[in-house]
Parts: sequence; structure tokens; C-alpha cells
Amino acid sequence: MTLAHLRTYTIKEGQMDNWLSLFKEKLIPLLEEHGIAVDGTWVSEDGSQFIWVRSYGDSESDIEAKEAAFYGSDWWVANVDHVRGHLAGRDIKLIKSV
Repeated sequence: MTLAHLRTYTIKEGQMDNWLSLFKEKLIPLLEEHGIAVDGTWVSEDGSQFIWVRSYGDSESDIEAKEAAFYGSDWWVANVDHVRGHLAGRDIKLIKSV
């Protein structure tokens, strides 16, 4: 069993292209550096939402440890306001493979 997050972010109007560049160029490498896999990304038909799945491992302690490392990284701490400045809202659901 793999635990993952199904994440739906509502992106501020006019920010999707910037968000996609930031996500691909900065966030994916940083996530992977901390053992968090990006399993897939999608944009809603109307272009307002970014939907993605990120997986951690097989236990909630994996999630806690990997997120602590990611969110505690120097890059994230220095850029969190810039990253989250693209978001109008977010919905995060814990999911597991079957």
C-alpha cells in the first residue's frame, strides 16, 4: 500500500503559466530530493485548477518525516510566500493505493 495526497489547487487568475513553470522547475526537484514522488499532474478544463498526486511511502510516519524535511528546507522557507501567492485555495485528501 502506498499513501499519497490528492491535491487540488485553485490557481489565481492569470497565474497558471507561472505556476506550471515554478512547479516543474523548482518544486518537483525539491520534492524528489526529499523522497516525495509526483505521480501525475493535470489542469482542469477551464484552466483554473491544478490537480496532482504526490506519494510518500507506506506509512503516515513517512508522510510526516518527508513533509518535515521538505517544508523545513532552506529553499521552501525562503520561497513559501512566493509559491503560495499563486494559490487562491487548496484541497488535500489522503488517499491509499488498493
